[in-house]
Amino acid sequence: MAIDFNDQEDDDIIASINTTPLVDVMLVLLIIFLITIPVVVHTHRVVLPKESTTKEVIAPQDINLAITNQGQVYWQDQPISESLLTTKLKTIDPKLIHILIRADEHTPYHFIRSVLHQCRSAGIEKIEFITEPAHH
Repeated sequence: MAIDFNDQEDDDIIASINTTPLVDVMLVLLIIFLITIPVVVHTHRVVLPKESTTKEVIAPQDINLAITNQGQVYWQDQPISESLLTTKLKTIDPKLIHILIRADEHTPYHFIRSVLHQCRSAGIEKIEFITEPAHH
């Protein structure tokens, strides 16, 4: 009784890949993405303000603050330091005065935020931005 080691039928290489586990994993990932994407992209609905082309009447007692793109603040066209701005804002009556802010379009927001914070800290609630009208 001899053992034959040269059997050609058992030595064939199987060149196919079982894709069932791959398909199962892909379907599970697809389901996970389909469930989580609406949660990630959910945003709150807000009503954005419409552009207004009406001209506001600027009262003489209103304070005009200008902010350059380098962050320099001007009080009624006169340069003012941050500490003096805080002091002057605390001396005005917030119920009678509007603050009108003109900022260069290239002014970094942190300069504008600083001025807004100083106004709010002084109790001023009537703050308006002066803009150029949009050309249609």
